[in-house]
Amino acid sequence: MNGADTAWIIVATALVLFMTLPGLALFYGGLVRARNVLSVFMHCYAIACLMSVLWLAVGYSIAFGGGGTGFWGGLDKAFLNGVTVDSLSGTLPEVLFFAFQMTFAIITPALIVGAYVERVGFGFVMLFSGLWMLLCYAPVVHWIWGGGMLADGGIFGETGVKDFAGGIVVHETAGLAAILIAVFLGPRKNQTTPPHNPGFVMIGAAMLWVGWFGFNGGSQLAADGGAAMALTVTHISAATASLSWAVWEKIKFGKASLVGIVTGTIAGLASITPASGFVGPIEALIIGAVAGILCQEAVVLVRNKLKIDDTLDVFAVHGVGGIFGTIMIAVFGAGSWAAQLGGLAIVGIFTTVVTVVLIFVVKAITPLRVDAETETNGLDLMVHGERAYDHNS
Repeated sequence: MNGADTAWIIVATALVLFMTLPGLALFYGGLVRARNVLSVFMHCYAIACLMSVLWLAVGYSIAFGGGGTGFWGGLDKAFLNGVTVDSLSGTLPEVLFFAFQMTFAIITPALIVGAYVERVGFGFVMLFSGLWMLLCYAPVVHWIWGGGMLADGGIFGETGVKDFAGGIVVHETAGLAAILIAVFLGPRKNQTTPPHNPGFVMIGAAMLWVGWFGFNGGSQLAADGGAAMALTVTHISAATASLSWAVWEKIKFGKASLVGIVTGTIAGLASITPASGFVGPIEALIIGAVAGILCQEAVVLVRNKLKIDDTLDVFAVHGVGGIFGTIMIAVFGAGSWAAQLGGLAIVGIFTTVVTVVLIFVVKAITPLRVDAETETNGLDLMVHGERAYDHNS
């Protein structure tokens, strides 16, 4: 065990949890109508709790167990069987590695929340998220990070898929699942109401930015120069994408908005995520500059051309950003084209199939969408019996 590595990953674990609670909750919550903000908070919070329990039960073993195959890790580490305070994963206590990866298992299904807010059934959210994490996310983690079939020595040969912190594992999977659910749900009855609290959106984005230092810097799994570089390029990409989004918005619409610039931040963060362990500051500048414009145009494509109501643009920002960053690893020569594109294709097909099957299975058990009255009056009061703002008190 290395004390410095352990101390840093303890901090990084807290930072990644901070991304979901409260970062993502505030970022998404500020973007919806006032009558739905508590439902967004509830989704993020409840998902964090459920994923933690499921990751302990079997998720970690499916992803990082040693008793399986190239497809999954088996169940030998279910409920941390055999893992003690003295067990090591590299230079870290294995229980700490478990906790760090648990925070990734929390935020990935939580990202999908943005696609279905304001019209989804709470039972569907919980059942789908739990099954999706175990049957889609955890196997993909094993394939790429757990020594599975897409890792070095797998089906792509000695050099496998390069995904430092989750461009494929987190952002492609969540982005595709998000847009698929949005298609099955259909559009909201009211799509024209502006974000009820842009201040929440900015605060949430700022928390995500800070937390992303643990997300990407922690993925080095060591307190060394690699972690410092990952943290630095993460920041540079986020800053550059924020500016390029704002400039492009100004050129197109005559005004640069707060919601726009902070959405650019998230686009830059998602795009640098897979590449953050393989590139330097100049490459990060390029990735960020392109991401701010690319993801903004993807939003226009999904909303206006494809007419899909991915409410908070999860696919356009996270999905497109993660896919773009994964490809840029090959562009900059840090990974093979065959492995990067092949990994994207294999995971994309797998995610699509699993997500569609789960949507049909889960909606047969619990309603996918709330009724029209609930949607009109808001999920906060109708589903959870609460109001975010009581102006009479």
